[in-house]
Amino acid sequence: MEVTLREYKKKDFKVLQNIIRKTWHYDDLCGPETAQKLARVFLSSCLTNYTFSRVALENGVPVGIILVNHKANHKCSFRLMIQQVKAITSLFLSKEGRKVSKIFESVSGIDKELLKECKTQYPAELSLFAVDESCRGKGIGKLLFQSALDYVKEEKLDKFYLFTDTSCNFGFYEHQGMIRKKEKEHRFDINGQAAKMNFFIYDYTL
Repeated sequence: MEVTLREYKKKDFKVLQNIIRKTWHYDDLCGPETAQKLARVFLSSCLTNYTFSRVALENGVPVGIILVNHKANHKCSFRLMIQQVKAITSLFLSKEGRKVSKIFESVSGIDKELLKECKTQYPAELSLFAVDESCRGKGIGKLLFQSALDYVKEEKLDKFYLFTDTSCNFGFYEHQGMIRKKEKEHRFDINGQAAKMNFFIYDYTL
């Protein structure tokens, strides 16, 4: 196994979109077509919010990504903004897409509340972190996380934060030395089933 890291490239999008779809179990929320659109919206939105990117390649194939946003240096390209708008528009064209998008809106609101409750001005955010399920346990996540830490140190930033929840392997962040600052429980109605999730904000101080 040969693992290398490089910056995100446009050609990575479709592979990373599928990794996100599997990682966040979007097919449990809706049909396959809408699940694919959801993943497209999520990834395109994250790509409007970064100043540093690293994609992990296993034998030349993308298997993970990490994005960090140094807020003071952030500038989003017009191409990425258009890509996000197109993804959102495509999702909203179907009734199922509009319904599932409400879950996204709820999560976004919860994240904003968590950040507000921290009462901290963070200079940076770890805005996306995903590793293909088939590649877990190989140290790829640690490699990506360390690349983000190195970037934050190079930028001479003192802290950063991230949002996560119980659908993810949030214990990984604790093993990397991150501290859980706030937590919120929320109940969703997913396909007629009540679902409970906990949402967290973690931070890391250098």
